[in-house]
Amino acid sequence: MDPQAKKTALRGITYGLYLIGTKDASTVNAFAGNWLTQTSFDPPLVALAVKAGTRSQEQIKASGVFSVNILASGQKEMATAFFKHVEPEGNRLAGYEFYTTEITGCPIFKDALSYFECKVVEAVERGDHYIYVGEVIGAGVHREGEPLTLRETGFYYGG
Repeated sequence: MDPQAKKTALRGITYGLYLIGTKDASTVNAFAGNWLTQTSFDPPLVALAVKAGTRSQEQIKASGVFSVNILASGQKEMATAFFKHVEPEGNRLAGYEFYTTEITGCPIFKDALSYFECKVVEAVERGDHYIYVGEVIGAGVHREGEPLTLRETGFYYGG
């Protein structure tokens, strides 16, 4: 296989860029993620890939829940703040205000366009990631707008 052709072809897959909220018994967390897709309408299911061995992956494994925050076009700075380890400071992560609901207890960011909360119904470990299938059990809309895409940021994931 031509490595450059593989890289170019895989970079042609379109992605959004989201903030994924996680939690465990003692704290909350969030990370920027882009491997997310809806897999079923009824019940509403999504598949999320999370790098194996990370704090976030371990929290999803332990709690069985996660949230997905849809960022707006232009929120690249907010997304990139979650490319590294963050710790909560009150109701803020990386300086961005969040709240939780009784549904999952995972962070929901006030600046996000919308969000949904999931309970894990299946987990698969393949390669260097876990794939979590989550059933959407809660959702909300903060405001209207166009979602942030990876292409807009100039970042590439794939290859």
